[in-house]
Order: sequence, then structure tokens, then C-alpha cells
Amino acid sequence: MTSLVALSISIGALGGVATWLALSPLSGFILIWVIFIAWATFFATGGNTEALKNTIVCGIFGVILAWIAGLIIVGVSVAALGAVWPAIVVAVTVFVIVAGAHVEWLSTIPANVLGYASAFAYMLEHDALNMDALTAAGFGNPLIIVSVSIAVGAAFGLLSAKLGDTLTKKA
Repeated sequence: MTSLVALSISIGALGGVATWLALSPLSGFILIWVIFIAWATFFATGGNTEALKNTIVCGIFGVILAWIAGLIIVGVSVAALGAVWPAIVVAVTVFVIVAGAHVEWLSTIPANVLGYASAFAYMLEHDALNMDALTAAGFGNPLIIVSVSIAVGAAFGLLSAKLGDTLTKKA
């Protein structure tokens, strides 16, 4: 079979497994949408073991910076600035994400940004942009649940690539 058909089968089947895990036994511990973002990032950054490392390390770096931004936004009251305060915090932390690319292990800027965006999406959609959620020692904390989901998604990416290779007829 062609590599595209093999990869389609592999990603489709494993996508079903990941969805079942996220909605059933691991519900509340992993987020399917973050898994698929990390999975796509894995393939977009090369689809190999280096991409696995980059997706996990850089994605979690982005999550950490978003989490720090969240802590600063809710922990430092600058009411006089209104919406300008979060904009300044985001501008500075995104600058750090991109400048961090000078460090080889943090050089995959798209993965950094996808981790950052995923963490903020979680914070805003789950009412987790507050000190209680940001400092929780459990999976309600965006730092924890989004980071774990990125690692799981990258692992599913590698697994699907390996399964796709196995299903591909070698010439």
C-alpha cells in the first residue's frame, strides 16, 4: 500500500484510540484537541524522533510561558490599564518564546507558539485564568493538563508514523 494510505489508516485508527482515551478512561487527564495539535506539530516539524523531542520540549516551553503570563496577569493588578495590561504581558512572554529560539532545544518556534496558544485556550475556555486554577496541584491546572496532552499527542504522532511505515509496502 502507498505511504499515504498507510498513514491515513494509522492516523485514523490511532485517532480513534486517542479520542476514546480522552473521553473515557483518561477524561480529565488529557485533552483530545491538544493531542491533535501536538500530533500535527510532530508531523509539521519533521515526523521523526527529533520532531518528537521538539514537539514535547518546545510545546511545553510555550505552555510554561503562557502559565507564567497567566500568573502575572491575575497576580499583578494594574486595573488602570484595563485590557492593555494582559496585552503587555502577552507581548513580553511571546517575545521570550521567540527569543528563546536562540537555545537549540527551544528553537522550534511553531511548537512553542502552539503550546502557548493551547494553554491560553484552556485557561480561557475552562475559566482557569485565576490564581486557584493556575496554582492547583492537579489536572485542572493548565500547566499540567496541557503539558501532559502535548506529550501524549507527540507520542501518538511517533506511533502513527511508525505504524504507517510498517503498513507501507517496501520496494
